[in-house]
Amino acid sequence: MQKILWLFAFITSWTFAQVNVVTTYTYLGEIAKAIGGNDVNVKVLASPKLDPHFIIPKPSLIPTLSRADMLVANGAGLEIGWLPPLLKNANNPKIAIGSQGFVDASQTIILIDKPVSVSRAYGDIHPEGNPHFSTDPHNIVPIARMIANKLSNLDPQHQSAYQNRLANFTTQWNAFLMQFDNKIHSCKGKKVVQYHQLYNYLLKRYNIQAVATIEPLPGIAPSSKHIMEVIDTMQQQHVHTILQDPYHEKKTASFIASKTGAIVKVIPHDVGNIEGTDSLKTFYKTIADRLCQ
Repeated sequence: MQKILWLFAFITSWTFAQVNVVTTYTYLGEIAKAIGGNDVNVKVLASPKLDPHFIIPKPSLIPTLSRADMLVANGAGLEIGWLPPLLKNANNPKIAIGSQGFVDASQTIILIDKPVSVSRAYGDIHPEGNPHFSTDPHNIVPIARMIANKLSNLDPQHQSAYQNRLANFTTQWNAFLMQFDNKIHSCKGKKVVQYHQLYNYLLKRYNIQAVATIEPLPGIAPSSKHIMEVIDTMQQQHVHTILQDPYHEKKTASFIASKTGAIVKVIPHDVGNIEGTDSLKTFYKTIADRLCQ
């Protein structure tokens, strides 16, 4: 009898075992939770409060990766400075780059801003293209589909559950996109300045023109000369909006605003980045509200 109970407990624990999913950023974690439901256990590596380019590869993150069955990364070089050393130390073949358990979200996105040539003279560029595609909500469903298909392959026992959740998520997200598109339509043709080329996918989608960046080149701090050039451009083109991400310094944007009469709008770059953005929908709603107010 005792052996039978032990065998039943073993089979039960195996049957209801969750897939351990690790994501690099919070927005990916939210998608994984929506698709995985109770069949997955999701953990996020990077705090949304930090610059996504420069996450500290803390040793405390290694055990999480060591136990992972699946890793979902943004890709396009965004994690290049911090994820590889963690993967090396985790030594988990299940989630090695190119393995069955590794998901590169950028592979389902048509990347923009691909550099003609790669050189440090052009700043901290990404050879594959701009990695900040998550600022466009239309990119969420393709990523969700990729995650659902990967989970279905890794955990075929729950394939129908993953695909059903994907179908429900897609229906709900498409309804949300209609609301988002209607809201942001009022911004069409608007001109803005942004600190970093962080919102290019969003701006391109809705025909909003970024006339300049506060950074002269990606990852390069602005010089006094460049700041004056931005001010001149804004005055000549009558630009009244500066998009400021939460993690770059804010003094420069404030100074430019004081000289041009522009308004600085802090726009989140990830779920949970600022107060009131703890879900995918509130994240994008905040973007639309602040950009178009």
